[in-house]
Amino acid sequence: MFKLYYAPGTCALATHIALEEAGAPYPVDFGSQAQRSPEYLAINPKGRVPALVTENGTLTETPGLLLFVAQRFPKTELAPLSDPFALAQVQEFNSYLCSTVHVAHAHGRRGARWADDAAAIEAMKRKVPATMTECFELIERRLLKGPWVMGEQYTICDPYLFTIASWLEGDGVDTARLPRVMEHRRRMLARPAVQKAVAAEGTQIP
Repeated sequence: MFKLYYAPGTCALATHIALEEAGAPYPVDFGSQAQRSPEYLAINPKGRVPALVTENGTLTETPGLLLFVAQRFPKTELAPLSDPFALAQVQEFNSYLCSTVHVAHAHGRRGARWADDAAAIEAMKRKVPATMTECFELIERRLLKGPWVMGEQYTICDPYLFTIASWLEGDGVDTARLPRVMEHRRRMLARPAVQKAVAAEGTQIP
């Protein structure tokens, strides 16, 4: 039995979907919306979501959580566990989402993490549409192999891409320039596990 801590509208949705895909039993804690509370910091000192409490300890960071789910439930085939190169490609894609794309998004809402000057924070916000467009045009042209991120096989890359792609409209990105990404979103929304996770979080997908 696992326990997932998340806040609606965050990257935690990706792990939520993966747990649903795996059929893993888990209760969910909504209290993590108070991410800086002493109670939550005792669980995750980083003060971020998601956090997944497992029988072996607590895990944080979305790429790590997604890989854990895939390895913990290998029969679901959420990652190419027997192919080192293909598995590295999965991690490569998810690392890009985590280290580059999510950071570009966060500049629009969490600028105070990087600057104290109000003008600098506003400048970061203005840059978000351009940086997110650049990131997703690369995904559209080169990284999304289709129909799923890795090609024919659905993997842990797909809920992660779906989650971050759900922020595009709010980031001022013209999604008409990303037809393959938008088709991926529609394909994801047809999956029962995605529908269940999205409904549980009350997430509004454009």
